[in-house]
Amino acid sequence: MKDIVKPIAVLAAICLVVTALLATVNAVTAPIIAEADAKAAAKARQEVLAGAEDFEPLDLTLPEGVTEAYKATNGAGYVFKLATKGYGGTIELMCGVKPDGSIESIQTLNHSETSGIGSKVVDNAGGYNKNYAGKTAADYEQVDGITGATISSKAYKKAVAAAFEAYDMVKEGEGK
Repeated sequence: MKDIVKPIAVLAAICLVVTALLATVNAVTAPIIAEADAKAAAKARQEVLAGAEDFEPLDLTLPEGVTEAYKATNGAGYVFKLATKGYGGTIELMCGVKPDGSIESIQTLNHSETSGIGSKVVDNAGGYNKNYAGKTAADYEQVDGITGATISSKAYKKAVAAAFEAYDMVKEGEGK
């Protein structure tokens, strides 16, 4: 009986110590990671809507796929943080929409798409995002997907559609 209980007790003690250490490391790093994410999001907002001086968050019910909405304080447009399901997981994007309803720019914040295939869609340096610049709700669907990355391309387009839906909601709310 001793031969069975002793290894189990040792293993349980090791698990408890490792769990406590992981919890401590998480408690220390979580605020640092959250601050870095907030800075990256603020930088991305400025990059996708370059004419904006500052942003104010919009408090409204957002359509599916839109996680945050911001209005430029100087009237330069709106920025929407988007999340959509791609091939490899969630794709997070930041989309800047000008007051006339056209896209200024889109930037990928986070993704887990397949390297070399789906990543062609979400890679900011790759240029796929530039295909959407100047597009409106009427013509964004004319952007072709990337061969071999159909799921990622469709997910990207779905996120852009959600941004236009949020833009329409914001403009409708301002008209009241």
